[in-house]
Amino acid sequence: MSDVPQIRIPATYMRGGTSKGVFFRLQDLPAPAQQAGRARDRLLQRVIGSPDPYGKQIDGMGGATSSTSKTVIIARSSREGHDVDYLFGQVAIDRDFVDFTGNCGNLSAAVGPFAIAGGLLDPARVPRDGVAVVRIWQANIGKTIIAHVAMRDGAVQETGDFELDGVTFPAAEVQLEFLDPAADEEGDGGGGAMFPTGNLVDTLEVPGVGSLQATLINAGIPTIFVNAADIGYRGTELQEAVNADAAALERLERIRGHGALRMGLVRSLQEMASRQHTPKLAFVAPPADYVASSGKAVRAADVDLLVRAMSMGKLHHAMMGTAAVAIGTAAAIPGTLVNLAAGGGERSWVRFGHPSGSLRVGAEAALRDGQWQVTKALMSRSARVLMEGWVRVPGDAF
Repeated sequence: MSDVPQIRIPATYMRGGTSKGVFFRLQDLPAPAQQAGRARDRLLQRVIGSPDPYGKQIDGMGGATSSTSKTVIIARSSREGHDVDYLFGQVAIDRDFVDFTGNCGNLSAAVGPFAIAGGLLDPARVPRDGVAVVRIWQANIGKTIIAHVAMRDGAVQETGDFELDGVTFPAAEVQLEFLDPAADEEGDGGGGAMFPTGNLVDTLEVPGVGSLQATLINAGIPTIFVNAADIGYRGTELQEAVNADAAALERLERIRGHGALRMGLVRSLQEMASRQHTPKLAFVAPPADYVASSGKAVRAADVDLLVRAMSMGKLHHAMMGTAAVAIGTAAAIPGTLVNLAAGGGERSWVRFGHPSGSLRVGAEAALRDGQWQVTKALMSRSARVLMEGWVRVPGDAF
């Protein structure tokens, strides 16, 4: 039995949108973990409490869900026009890997507040009162995010009356702009195109499932959209209806695997075992009345469409921020399954229903030289520090 003493590492536990994660400044990590490699992965896993065969993450900071098994590393940026570099790590709960293939759109809302509080911005760029504009380089996908962070008396304003379905208490609004959100080759875009197959709608042949129409899009995060009705759902489902059905989860993962193949993200289905974070799989449906997980009534008249999304093999309790970017982008492009579920036509904003309520997201899209381009996607989130200080891990954990 090892009796190596624990070490402590400065860290902040934050909520961003409907997710929670442990945030680090790169400079505060032990030297071996300040660069990509096994030491960094093992450290992040030990902090979160993975891999855990019990699936509970009792001996770590993780919450045993895809929304709470997350880590973030922030550093000053040397990239022109940016303030900080943001690296996101999705820690597998019961398996031995950390997935860096995509961003977390929800935790993106916490990056600006963390960077300001951590002294990572030029003080001249941070007003005492008003709104600080934080220019973020998202290192996982090679994209720029602009965060608008409210300031009061020289500190980040965290409290407020902005309400976000899926989050119990109101907080200060953080507006996010995802610039040029279509993934590219540097950022795992499966060939660099927003629509990697060149089609707005494809037909997927999935053994044991059949032929499915699908919109395969790289925006925010690579996402596979299918019609809820084609896979036996209405689009009004809550988590229990899907997550308690092991056979359904296996079919959904099979669809995700074949979509990843078609998008060029993997060369074989075997690679999907170490690729839980991307691509996302979501199913869409026209508006309908339902009751959200909080008991709140969502009326068909108040939303444009319904969307349910899978994250790390389970139905998400609300909506991943990056998937919301994909939804907004696809909704803005006539002819995609998302756009058709919302009634078709041109639109710059869409409000969709998810298991916890609804969310509004926008995108600016244009057809140029026969190719759809999106200059930015926009949405609002909130963020709050839950705890700060040090996280402790055994000295031989990495």
